Amino acid sequence: MRRTVTVAAAAGAAWLARRALRRRIRTSPLWPLPALETPVSGCSPRRTLRALVVSRTEPAEGVVELTLEAGDLPPWTPGAHVDVVLPSGSTRQYSLCGDPARAGTYTIAARLVEDGRGGSRELHEQVTEGMELRLRPPRNRFPLQPAPAYVFVAGGIGITPLLPMLRAATAAGADWTLLYGGRSRASMPYLAELAAYGGRVTVVPQDEAGLPDLAAALAPAAARPGTLVYCCGPEPLMAAVTEAAPDPAAVRLERFAATGPQAASHAFTLTLRRTGTTLTVPAGSTTLAAVRAELPATPYSCEQGFCGTCKQRVLEGEVDHRDTLLTDAERAESMLLCVSRAQGGHLVLDL
Repeated sequence: MRRTVTVAAAAGAAWLARRALRRRIRTSPLWPLPALETPVSGCSPRRTLRALVVSRTEPAEGVVELTLEAGDLPPWTPGAHVDVVLPSGSTRQYSLCGDPARAGTYTIAARLVEDGRGGSRELHEQVTEGMELRLRPPRNRFPLQPAPAYVFVAGGIGITPLLPMLRAATAAGADWTLLYGGRSRASMPYLAELAAYGGRVTVVPQDEAGLPDLAAALAPAAARPGTLVYCCGPEPLMAAVTEAAPDPAAVRLERFAATGPQAASHAFTLTLRRTGTTLTVPAGSTTLAAVRAELPATPYSCEQGFCGTCKQRVLEGEVDHRDTLLTDAERAESMLLCVSRAQGGHLVLDL
């Protein structure tokens, strides 16, 4: 009898140990490293959502709009975007441009980029109505902050994150104007929806009116203190808006592309403090590639320095920051592995 009780107790202890092990693996993105209650670097695994493409339309030349539905889609706020896992397994980021009040529904739109990395072509040519897509929950690096007035500036498909902002600003009773530029009217989506706002919206197709007058568009920001400027579009447009704004600190930008060619790179060594491993990052490779060769579960997404998924804490060394996301305060203690490197010869990461 005593032996039976001992065997049963041992079996129960083994079952509890296996369950604890499975729980630890699920909660630690860097297994077999120690799991932390509050991660100090990296990202905890984010659940994958599955949504059905219930509608596919073309609101403008070269633009496809997808409406996605699922019962468990998390809520979101204007300015948010989602990571979409394409059929090939590639991940791309798209702004949510629908109505946050419509629970269980996301709307995204994308322009076909002929010379891009292939994600937009895949979305245009392979994603069809009735297909199921995998998503990651929304993130918002471009939130609409409370203000008495706004100036919105959009270039082409950059109108997508601003659409929910216009609705929210209107509902809040804020003064706002929108300058919307594009190559031609045929290439500019959502013109019919924007027409309902009347004189608040200025549409400038380049083939009809040339380049927009940014000084005139930003004049309300100069006339009314506290006005925030929100801009999304091609990099030259965002640079021009920042330069022309009366107060550059009031400008909020959203970008989904790298800002240009990276500077020349040199090889350096990289120590992962928690593993005790020292790696070499070759001149022609990335910090992310070196880390993932050692820790394959290290999270990443855009590989262009703007989504923040691969952000890690830096313990020692000077970083050559090449991202377009982190604030000065964040750069003081962290880096994005996909684009940033060592300024000198060595870095130590909290990995």
